[in-house]
Amino acid sequence: MRALILTGGLGTRLRPLTLALPKPVLPVVNRPFLEHQLLDLRRQGVREVLLATGYKPKAFAKAFGNGHRLGLKLRYAHETRPLGTGGAVRQALSFFKGTTLVLNGDVLQRLDLASFRKRHLDVRAEVSIALTRVADPTQFGLVETNGRGLVKRFLEKPSPEEVTCDTINAGAYLIEPSALDLIPPGVLYSIERGLFPELLKRGRRMAGWVSNGYWLDIGTLDKYLQAHVDGLGGAWPLPLAGLRHKGAFLLDHGARLSPRASHEGRGRVLLGPGTTVEAGARFSGSVCLGADVRVAPGAALNDCVVLDGARIGAESRLDRCLVGRNVRIGAGSVVGPGRALGDGSRLTPFSR
Repeated sequence: MRALILTGGLGTRLRPLTLALPKPVLPVVNRPFLEHQLLDLRRQGVREVLLATGYKPKAFAKAFGNGHRLGLKLRYAHETRPLGTGGAVRQALSFFKGTTLVLNGDVLQRLDLASFRKRHLDVRAEVSIALTRVADPTQFGLVETNGRGLVKRFLEKPSPEEVTCDTINAGAYLIEPSALDLIPPGVLYSIERGLFPELLKRGRRMAGWVSNGYWLDIGTLDKYLQAHVDGLGGAWPLPLAGLRHKGAFLLDHGARLSPRASHEGRGRVLLGPGTTVEAGARFSGSVCLGADVRVAPGAALNDCVVLDGARIGAESRLDRCLVGRNVRIGAGSVVGPGRALGDGSRLTPFSR
């Protein structure tokens, strides 16, 4: 099976972290986010992937190249102006050779592709939509299916009184080439708001398949942090090959951990290549430190992400925050929940 991944978005809700890197290339537990998805596709038998890029396309080629490192054949289709999800799919029409998997590039999920494809073929659908269940359906667009699992209707952000199900679009689709004829070429178009409702209106067969695996849209700063907390907390499988284990600490190549550093509570702490944690540093929850990070004595970090090259000063406090690349946090500073420091930011000592 081939897979097309839609990666053209600007990532505005993840600023300032996406000012220098596109969202799918941002590190999640010290690997480009999209790499987790690509490795999972390879594990399930996908060998050829097309990345539909838009914003900062060179970052994708730098991170993934031709895919050889990941055991995949990677190709790129770049849009010079925004085309939306539908326009990007239409531009890749020649890539569709039979049933093709299409994925949104900002969702971290674990799909059972064999089951998804079996369902798609069993009901002879032109399009199948992977669905996930949510606790509060009013925050999402719902996909309602009948007793045979065929799509009945789409309901965008319903009121509590309108809710009829708890299944939403999970951002993964199996699509037959015949369904793409309805997408106009070269224009801004949405498969979710354009193609899918049009197929339903015309009576074309669309199926819904509920995935029970992990699912998270990482499109906001809060969800980006959650992806790390969930991964280090065991909610989804981390790539642990090559890491040294010291209690709750996971050390990459060249990382140094003082025996007088400590961790308490749930979760784990990941130290990237060349990172140093000094004596008296205290950790709680899940903390991800990128490459070449320095954590000074007495610093306390709880449920946070610190990207490559950052320096965390002595006796500073970081709580449920995001720290960009090459940030300098002065001694005694406090960075609280919900804060996101862009690349190269400087906090003088005792900043609040």
